[in-house]
Amino acid sequence: MTKPQPYPHLLSPLDLGFTELRNRVVMGSMHTGMEDKLKDLPKLAAYFAERARGGVGLIVTGGYAPTKRGWLLPFGSEMTNARQADKHQVVTDAVHAYDGKILLQVLHAGRYGYTPFNLAPSRKKSPITPFRPWAMSTKQVDHTVSAFAKAAKLAKDAGYDGVEIMGSEGYLINQMLAARTNDRTDAWGGTAEKRMRFPVEIVARTRELVGDDFILQYRISLLDLVDNAQTWQETAELAKKLEAAGTTILNTGIGWHEARVPTIVTSVPRAAFAWTTAKLKDEVGIPVVASNRINKPETAEEIIASGQADLVSMARPLLADAEFVKKAQEGRSEEIITCIACNQACLDHTFANKRASCMLNPRSGHETELVLLPTRTVKHIAVVGAGPAGLAAAVELAGRGHRVELFEESGEIGGQFKLAAKIPGKEEFVETIRYYEHMLDLRNVKTHMGVRASVDDLRHFDEVVLATGVEPRVPSITGIDHPKVVTYQQVVGEGVPVGQRVAVMGAGGIGFDVSEFLLHDVGESLDHWMQRWGVTDPEQERGGLTDKVKITPRREVILLQRKASAHGKGLGKTSGWVHRQTLKDSGVQFVGGAEYVRVDDDGLHITVPVDPKDEKSEREAKVLPVDTVVLCTGQESVRDLVPLTEALGKPVHVIGGADVAAELDAKRAIKQATELAARL
Repeated sequence: MTKPQPYPHLLSPLDLGFTELRNRVVMGSMHTGMEDKLKDLPKLAAYFAERARGGVGLIVTGGYAPTKRGWLLPFGSEMTNARQADKHQVVTDAVHAYDGKILLQVLHAGRYGYTPFNLAPSRKKSPITPFRPWAMSTKQVDHTVSAFAKAAKLAKDAGYDGVEIMGSEGYLINQMLAARTNDRTDAWGGTAEKRMRFPVEIVARTRELVGDDFILQYRISLLDLVDNAQTWQETAELAKKLEAAGTTILNTGIGWHEARVPTIVTSVPRAAFAWTTAKLKDEVGIPVVASNRINKPETAEEIIASGQADLVSMARPLLADAEFVKKAQEGRSEEIITCIACNQACLDHTFANKRASCMLNPRSGHETELVLLPTRTVKHIAVVGAGPAGLAAAVELAGRGHRVELFEESGEIGGQFKLAAKIPGKEEFVETIRYYEHMLDLRNVKTHMGVRASVDDLRHFDEVVLATGVEPRVPSITGIDHPKVVTYQQVVGEGVPVGQRVAVMGAGGIGFDVSEFLLHDVGESLDHWMQRWGVTDPEQERGGLTDKVKITPRREVILLQRKASAHGKGLGKTSGWVHRQTLKDSGVQFVGGAEYVRVDDDGLHITVPVDPKDEKSEREAKVLPVDTVVLCTGQESVRDLVPLTEALGKPVHVIGGADVAAELDAKRAIKQATELAARL
């Protein structure tokens, strides 16, 4: 008897007429940093080849500019000549070797370009880039249209199965479509019909140049989420015109990069925008792709089965696990490393001009450098500590064939991730704990839960990995032992009661997380999230943007830090603003430049600069009459086993927080553990 397909809609082929996709999974475009130099193309080829081997139906590259004045970065990725196309053959050959299909994304940055000579519809500067763009002349607009088509033809010559024309996220095409960035009075502006002529001409000329047997995917912005943007009627009309001009597939884009609404961070509910794709599907007869925060095969299956979309786009989930599709096909979805949308090693790296990777899968983007091969010499290895570093080490060491035993003093695995999963908006972290729990069992790691490892326990192992993590740092302040003073571990991990008015000492990542924990409940619904951020149906408001609904927080929170700089300055570039805005909207009082004097029955005594902008100004004393003071004042490494195990005269490896105590540093911890596993 044939075993039923676990995800029959997601894994069914899609006939495009001239070609067929083997399933409905699209690896969405993502700039990795390997696109910008031709010498890195072999690494990019290996990266995409792993995803093709893992079963992805259709892969989309990072964006390539069709002209130099459309660069995203100085000397960045472009597809403008035959030499470049020839070099790309290594990428397309690598994907085709595993029966995959791949599109080159053609992206003109417009005013989002980080160069002083970028062209845009108008001379309106972007709020997120340093340079004011040059307004295109009428002739330059026409030339740019043809450049898109030429880039597509070069992509075809390079062996690509098609192109994706980037028409969303606030890049050039999106800028042409919106009155907010297009104040032209020629044939390319002034009315919605004239503004949409630009993308329609790009598709028409591209189709004419590449022929009928070439996938032409257009990424259309369904929700601009900015002021003075497109109406739904304009978007629907554009979609129909794009279909008539020769588009094969319409992919979904959500939000401009400058939008005040988060669209991909972990606090965004799963599949939060699939309803917009359903609206698009009602307007056209060609396949449409749902995107953004789709990270589980069950979610993707439901979207397609319910008729909301024909395909699903997953970019970061395929960074997290190159074998996502293969595991789903083989009924091994529990083995999938679920993307938790933390952005720490992917988008934060991209915006810092570093190579994109994945916090949970450091091999991603480093396929040719970080290799985990079966071991030739099996060792008996003890791993002490079941936080992110210890879990990664145990699972990867066992995966290479070593005999691994894991010791954890508490009765549960997870460490700092266990705390993170209790923070509103970080519920996805439970998925990482689930994955590791399953893999420990699958790879026969012997676990000792509730056991504080002693030297005698470790004496008979060949090597020892110490991943004993961190503990909260308690500052030396008068009254620090007062009953109203508690640590973040006690509040989040142990459920110690907290009063109605709370002072949080320390405004790093943990301070922000604890503040959110104190303010809101976990498990926010999609409707609640949309109201809180001011997202609505684009048929009701242009761009789907409306007024925020104020949500009453559970407590009054004061967030303090010693530094006089802005709160949250050290948070992730692509997610920190979300945390800052959430606390601001919740009425949190930010206090900087604070010196902590004492805690007593009256509350927390501090001094602050009279002039908040000048640390050296005179200081004034204040008393904050709070019920509870929560310490988020840093962490200290737990290293008591280090000298004891080193005395055994066998290799001891200290990783993660036990090596370096740093806030929310799971990225470094997991990478360090994985690199260690590759060496042993």
